[in-house]
Amino acid sequence: SLDEAEPLDTCEKRLKVLRNGRWQTMYRPVNNDRPFSGTCLAESFAKAYAEEHPDVDVGIIPCADGGTYLDQWQENSLLFDNAVYSAKLAMRTAHLVGILWHQGEGDCGEARYPFYFEKITAIMSALRRALGAEDIPLVVGGLGDFLKDRVESPGLVNYPYVNEALVRFAESAHRTAFASAEGLTSNPDNLHFNHASLMEFGLRYYAAFKTVENNDIVFDENDKTDDSVRTQMELL
Repeated sequence: SLDEAEPLDTCEKRLKVLRNGRWQTMYRPVNNDRPFSGTCLAESFAKAYAEEHPDVDVGIIPCADGGTYLDQWQENSLLFDNAVYSAKLAMRTAHLVGILWHQGEGDCGEARYPFYFEKITAIMSALRRALGAEDIPLVVGGLGDFLKDRVESPGLVNYPYVNEALVRFAESAHRTAFASAEGLTSNPDNLHFNHASLMEFGLRYYAAFKTVENNDIVFDENDKTDDSVRTQMELL
C-alpha cells in the first residue's frame, strides 16, 4: 500500500530521471532496457553528485543498452542517435554536465577487441561533436575481473585487452577519466555486477569524474521547469 512507502530524504528528492522528455523523481529501474533490469551505477553517482551540489537537482538520462557491441554505437546508428536525441531533449530544460560509459563485454572476442581503442575514440568524438559539447567530462569504466570465470562465454577471458584500451582512451582523450572495476564482484552469473558492487562502482565513477569536472558551469543559464518550455503553437 502507498502508506508503506519510505519517504525520500532531501537529497533523494533532487534525483531525477528523464522519461518522455520530462524529469521525474528517480525510480528503479533507472535504465529499463530489459525486463530484468535492476539497479545501475548512475544511481550512486547521482546521489554523490547531489550531496556535493546541494543547490541543484541532478538528472540521469538513461541510454544504455546491455549486451551491445561498439559497432552498434557507431555514429548515425539507432543507439547513437537515441543517445543524442535524448541528451538534446534533456538540454532544453537542464545543463549537461557529464557522460558515463560502461560497455565492452560484447567486444571481448578475438575479432573485436583489437579495434576497441580506435572505435571508442571515434564514437566518443562523434558523440561530443553531435551534442556540441566537446568539452563535456566523460568517464569510462573497466570490466570486472569475474568475467574470466564465466565458462559459458570463453571469449570474455580477453577482457583485460578491452580494459587496456579503455585506460589508453581515457589517457589520450580530452577531459576523460577511467574508473577501475578492480575488486568488484558479480551476481552468480559471473557477468553482471551485483548491487553492492554497482553502488561502489558509481562512487568510483564520481571520484574519476571529479578529476575532469567542469567547475565553471552556471546552472541557471538554461535550467528551467518542464512547464516553461513552449512550442510555437502554445505561444500563439
